[in-house]
Amino acid sequence: MSDIDFISVDKFKTLMAINSRINSSYNDVNAMMVFILESAMQLVECESSSLLLVDKADGSLSFAVALGPKGAEAKNVPVGKQSIAGWVAQNNQPVLINNVADDPRFFTDVQIKTGYVSHTMIAVPMSVNNEVIGVIELLNKSEHRRFDNTDLKLLQLLCEQAALAYYNATNLKFVQDEVTSLQDSISAGSDYHSFIAKSPAILDLLHVVEEAAKTSSSVLITGESGVGKELFAEQLHMKSNRRDKPFVRINCAALAPSLLESELFGHVKGAYTDASSNREGRFEMADGGTIFLDEIGELPFELQAKLLRVLQEKAFERVGSSETISVDVRIIAATNKDLEKMVEEGKFRNDLYYRLNVVPLRIPPLRNRKEDIEPLSLFFINKFRAETKKNFTGISESALARLYDYDWPGNIRELENAIERACVMGVPPCIKFEDLGLIVNEKSEESSKTDRFSMEFSDIMDGNDMSLKTATDTFKKKYIMKVLEMTKNNQTKAAKILDIQRTYLARLLNELGIR
Repeated sequence: MSDIDFISVDKFKTLMAINSRINSSYNDVNAMMVFILESAMQLVECESSSLLLVDKADGSLSFAVALGPKGAEAKNVPVGKQSIAGWVAQNNQPVLINNVADDPRFFTDVQIKTGYVSHTMIAVPMSVNNEVIGVIELLNKSEHRRFDNTDLKLLQLLCEQAALAYYNATNLKFVQDEVTSLQDSISAGSDYHSFIAKSPAILDLLHVVEEAAKTSSSVLITGESGVGKELFAEQLHMKSNRRDKPFVRINCAALAPSLLESELFGHVKGAYTDASSNREGRFEMADGGTIFLDEIGELPFELQAKLLRVLQEKAFERVGSSETISVDVRIIAATNKDLEKMVEEGKFRNDLYYRLNVVPLRIPPLRNRKEDIEPLSLFFINKFRAETKKNFTGISESALARLYDYDWPGNIRELENAIERACVMGVPPCIKFEDLGLIVNEKSEESSKTDRFSMEFSDIMDGNDMSLKTATDTFKKKYIMKVLEMTKNNQTKAAKILDIQRTYLARLLNELGIR
């Protein structure tokens, strides 16, 4: 007997129609997932269905779509790895259960929180190349009947088609996003970088960028080396009404103080020995547009007063000249130094600091926004496979796990270097664990200094609710409350300690019910 001999003619026609439709268009992934579930319910005749996606970072599952009487409520409940769906995902094996309550893997949170009682269940993995990307669950056979092996085989056939369609659709979306990003870079100019982000922290910052771009106020971008401060400066310029005007960059640490003044403000012929002709400075070049002052913490103290004047009066004189030049320039500065500490130590003018820090942007390190690691890695693979002329198509699970485990002291710049090295040393089609050459160290002495307090397991327990989401939310709430206590409820200082944007902290306070 062949694999499809058990299917009735009507079921076979339905399955063929489903296959044709889900592979006809990959443009709307969400609509596709809804249709897949609706089709599964039609094939197997059940009351409820859900499609859960696997998080590659930690193996947890979350509802992508849930249909049925309590589908909308179920979507908000996190699903643990110890659940039936978690077992299916980890073992890449389907299950047919006609007495759900008696199964030791039964995850009761959904039932408790929605009130929907599960009696019977089929759960089948969605896998591509033996890698599970999701699980489809069907609950409660219609008319109080039991699921049987025919139902299971039907759902397995559908899941094979659905997994491949979902995989193709998500890959298509990634490619389309890359094309859009590259088109944006080309339209804006070859000197701009593609901006890749998925984490909530960075998406929140982009909202701040969009609001700040509507004004000409000064922006101070802070964060560790390699987090992408220059890319945020580019976004501020490209989203502003100055986008068609110059975007001029200068690294204040790259030039000696004597040369930096001339580079910023220009000079006239004879201003010094080698000044054989008049020369425009970067501020004149940026007139009407934006100037990006990277490493502003390295700006010599004697030049800080001159920069302050540009901020206040939009005017300056070239080196060796008494003629005042006026410019209309938006100033964006960036640093990895603690300017507040430098102000206290007398190394940076406090009036200049406050003039620069009208709109502060604090960029979190990569280790605090690990959702960005995979999309960034895939972007760099696409970049370096062209340069190395090797047809890499992705990254193995073990290599991706290593990327998630690593602490990334060098942030995105170090990730880019690691992927480039892997593309040079590795063999297609996938980047492998050993290609990366990363060593995951024990917690460094420096990071241990940030452990201001610890929590016991009981501290993050919330009654009988042991779900990962509840534990995470409880930990976040208690941790933030302790930091606020340390800072005497100064939210600006707390955001700085937490290494998140002030607006993101305000959102967390509201979501977690912290008053």
